[in-house]
Amino acid sequence: MVFKKAGVEITPLSRETLQDRVHRYITELILDGSIVPGETVTIQSLADAFGVSPMPVREALRRLTAANALTVVSGRSIGIPALSRARLTDLRNVRSAIEPIAAGWAAERIDADGLAVLRQHLDALESANAAGDVKAYLRANYTFHFAIYRAAGSENILKIIENLWLQISPYFNMLDDSGNYSTANEHHQAMFAALANRDAEAVQAAIRADIDAAFHILMDMLD
Repeated sequence: MVFKKAGVEITPLSRETLQDRVHRYITELILDGSIVPGETVTIQSLADAFGVSPMPVREALRRLTAANALTVVSGRSIGIPALSRARLTDLRNVRSAIEPIAAGWAAERIDADGLAVLRQHLDALESANAAGDVKAYLRANYTFHFAIYRAAGSENILKIIENLWLQISPYFNMLDDSGNYSTANEHHQAMFAALANRDAEAVQAAIRADIDAAFHILMDMLD
């Protein structure tokens, strides 16, 4: 059924489409660090924020819980799962194997426009770090990395990496006081330079160094 509103034809969203959109919105909140470890979010608060009924939110949260990105805290509240040493180590190991592959492919495929976008994200990372703006830094970190991984040209490897980031990226909030953001930006600069030079080995090394630096700090925190 199609109806007109303010002179514009609108086709109501199917339930499946609405569920997918809500799932994408919540996924983006997790990936850019907007949901912080230790923070709880209710189904109703998300439904109100998105302007939808609780049903598509509940389905999206079910899918994200199954992917180990979220966990039920109590009743209708959800949050970021606890991070154990074993889980952190496993995520580091898999990320260190998968993400450099995508970065290497990106070095072969990225063009001038792609490098220009990366330069903008890199500038945003530097500005956010200088301003001490954690939220802006985490958003820029996500967009920078995924601009690289999208440049690899593989939807399959992108989905794998996104699943890994859903499980680890909320914990990047905990790195603010460690000086890791400045260290990470040095790795980001190295990634950009390697991509500009189409140096697959160099960008892969920078990706691994970035992953390892965060891993060691988070491991010390867990200790």
